[in-house]
Amino acid sequence: MEPLLVFQWFGIAAMAAVFSIVVWLVPVRLYIEALSAGVHVGFSNLIGMRLRKVIPSGVVRPLITATKAGIDLDINQLEAHYLAGGDVHRVVGALISADKASIELEFNQAAAIDLAGRDVFEAVQVSVNPKVINTPKVAAMAKDGIQLIAIARVTVRANINRLVGGAGEATILARVGEGIVSTIGSAESHKKVLENPDAISKTVLAKGLDSGTAFEILSIDIADVDVGKNIGAELQTDQAEADKRVAQARAEERRAMAVAKEQEMKALVEEMKAEVVKAEAEVPLALAEAFRAGHLGVMDYMRYKNIQADTSMRQAIAGPDDGGSSTIEGD
Repeated sequence: MEPLLVFQWFGIAAMAAVFSIVVWLVPVRLYIEALSAGVHVGFSNLIGMRLRKVIPSGVVRPLITATKAGIDLDINQLEAHYLAGGDVHRVVGALISADKASIELEFNQAAAIDLAGRDVFEAVQVSVNPKVINTPKVAAMAKDGIQLIAIARVTVRANINRLVGGAGEATILARVGEGIVSTIGSAESHKKVLENPDAISKTVLAKGLDSGTAFEILSIDIADVDVGKNIGAELQTDQAEADKRVAQARAEERRAMAVAKEQEMKALVEEMKAEVVKAEAEVPLALAEAFRAGHLGVMDYMRYKNIQADTSMRQAIAGPDDGGSSTIEGD
């Protein structure tokens, strides 16, 4: 009896293990839920999801939602999108919203948008209900030198067909800002811009700024325009200050050259004075040599002294002369 009892207990444990595995592989509650909603999901599909590490509820429940909304989807498509890392619930929600809004959106297109990293459900919402984007403050200068600071509100609608590969909001804001700067910069006076700010929005809107983006620009409205600095006057002031510094530098250069030239001339005069003193020092020696050689007589010497005295008298009458030659005394 004891071996038979062990065998029976072993059989019961084996059956319990098999039952547990079957219950884990086949989510019976989810199967009944799908069956009651009119969605046929085979046991092989549920078991295959478990083996492929797919959470069955993450695929079956979106399928039930889509079926109830009147959208025919294949469970294999949803599972493939799940395995690719997509958000099945978001894709199904986007498909239902697009269908109710009469927007053409296929599953493959929605799945591609979702896998591209964009929120496809939000894109459908923005396509139905346009979105308003506020630009940061854009500063630009008119031709008269006055700075204007503008803020614009851009109303956009998502373009489903360009969501994959299309540029985002940052590109829209950059292009609108560039258009505002270009329009204000081409204005002859800032007063014309202040008088007619809608000219900015009309000019910018006509440039086709939504080209290559995931949005369609519906309108561009200038919310506020403020007068900023007088950039032209500041630039002229800075230029005048720069010209002044350049002129001062050139004047200082000329003054330095003049001082250097003056110092050079003084050095030359001092050198000439030294030569004169040296030459005057040799005069007595030359007179003495002329006396010894008989080339100069006493009367000649006296006439020389008279001429020298007369020259000194003339210089004294004319005025002080610091640079006059020294008087030569006789031996």
